[in-house]
Amino acid sequence: MLHRMNKLQGYMIEATDGDVGKLDEFFFDDARWSVRYVVVDTGNWLTGRRVLLPPGALGRPNRERHVLPVSLTRKQVEDSPDIDTEKPITRQQEDELRNHFGWSNYWFADPLLGDPNFTAGPLGMSPAGMAAMAREPAEGEAQGDPHLESAREVIGYHIQAVGGEIGHVEDFVVDDQDWAVRYISVDTRKWLPGKTVLIAPQWVEKVDCVEAKVHVGLERDQIRHSPPYDPAEPIDREYEARLYEYYGNPGYWG
Repeated sequence: MLHRMNKLQGYMIEATDGDVGKLDEFFFDDARWSVRYVVVDTGNWLTGRRVLLPPGALGRPNRERHVLPVSLTRKQVEDSPDIDTEKPITRQQEDELRNHFGWSNYWFADPLLGDPNFTAGPLGMSPAGMAAMAREPAEGEAQGDPHLESAREVIGYHIQAVGGEIGHVEDFVVDDQDWAVRYISVDTRKWLPGKTVLIAPQWVEKVDCVEAKVHVGLERDQIRHSPPYDPAEPIDREYEARLYEYYGNPGYWG
């Protein structure tokens, strides 16, 4: 099922033995276009501490109860590494987090962000080689991964299309089956009064944090005449098929 990120913020995070706080923010990977972490505000339970949980622990959101279940205990959440989410999150900190939960690293082969049945590395690679590859440091690692984005920060970025700007990021749409980012919701009211449109991540060329822009490989007039999106209505497959057909691209669902 598809969900707007803004609608999920504030959902109660429910561990296997009780509540641990509220969903406060999303961090996503702008290369894979998938949620990498949710940030949980633990409130008075852990004196305002915010913790990171990876999508592999997340269940399906309950819209009626405004609850997001996680397959963790309160103790596991409480004992997780203390990471300052207001600063760049380094690979070392992510490694500590994954080691705590006993999960592998997303930058090598993460069964939680890719194939859940993953059991082996690249063909012909030894276990030692796989381990070395998994821990090979990335350039600028200490400053944080440049592909790790805060959804809250990117909301508001201008959409730079071919031919000029066409609006700004209003929200993101995620799929609770694999926590992929399926769409960017774009508010075009400055150019197209009252119209909101969706852009799939496959059409994004880059996210520029310096210029606060999302560059897309689409003509501005293409976006101008794309099927309108009503944020108050659920996104169904019929609408998605119409959107992808309009842009002449195959749908992600195969």
